Amino acid sequence: MKSMFTHEPVLLAECLRILNPESGESVLDVTLGLGGHARAFIDRIGPTGRFIGLDADSDNLRLAQESLKDIPVASTFIHANFLSLPDCLPEDRRTFDVIIADIGLSSVHVDDPSRGFTFRKDAPLDLRFDRTTGMTGAALLASLDPSTLLSAFREYGELPRARSLVDAIVRVRGDHPILRTGELVDVVRGVFGYKTPDVLPQIFQALRILVNQELSALRHLLAIGPSLLKPGGRLGIISFHSLEDRLVKHAFRGLVTETKDVVTGAPIAKTPFTLLTPKAVRPSAQEVKRNSRSRSACLRALSLSPLYTSRRT
Repeated sequence: MKSMFTHEPVLLAECLRILNPESGESVLDVTLGLGGHARAFIDRIGPTGRFIGLDADSDNLRLAQESLKDIPVASTFIHANFLSLPDCLPEDRRTFDVIIADIGLSSVHVDDPSRGFTFRKDAPLDLRFDRTTGMTGAALLASLDPSTLLSAFREYGELPRARSLVDAIVRVRGDHPILRTGELVDVVRGVFGYKTPDVLPQIFQALRILVNQELSALRHLLAIGPSLLKPGGRLGIISFHSLEDRLVKHAFRGLVTETKDVVTGAPIAKTPFTLLTPKAVRPSAQEVKRNSRSRSACLRALSLSPLYTSRRT
């Protein structure tokens, strides 16, 4: 069955240029989506290459497999969140020449109102990437203590008047659970009035991040991803909001910074990593005009020295 959704991978030309997948190399795509980045990378690595694709969303994984069924590359598709790296990978396939991550919400999730990711249509307040596990947005709104909700809306949504919203949620859920996106919108409208359209994206973003443990997963990827690179390997991460980009920027900066003596300031150990993107790479005006959802995309990448000698056995 063909997908009813269309998808244009963001920053595709920039990813291919900076990460430069070559014939015979191995690629790990930890956010397979509908396979847009994957197909372009597979075309580059050719029939002697190796490809592994992960996705937390089993529907996305199925659609991507169908789309990529004609590829001539040795490939493995895994239903998993990259929070489970490296354990979700085959034991004999845990190092790669290229790792790519396109973080966050995919077009499919927004375009399917039944998933609950959009506030523009009334639907069950689900918000899970992986609908086979975890608690829905509705379940979290019903069960979390006010302080946890307050922290989430402040940290993940950078929301003004977050306490007023949490107080309203607690009042409403005392009478009945907030089960649908439209019900949450009504609560927000009661707090923010005419400013509701401005804050709804922040509120749904915060709840989505909370439901899917997105920042925890990203921190894990930043901690484990560099160790999965082969000598000369490249890691690229596309993020879509400042919370994610700050984490990537600081983690990459730490990896490429030499260790120095705290007294003399002299270098103690050289780092094996190099930034491939001294500044964040953003979409061109042409891409934004063609695909407005790419507007906030931000690519950062680094590489491991080809001379690096791994201590793994």
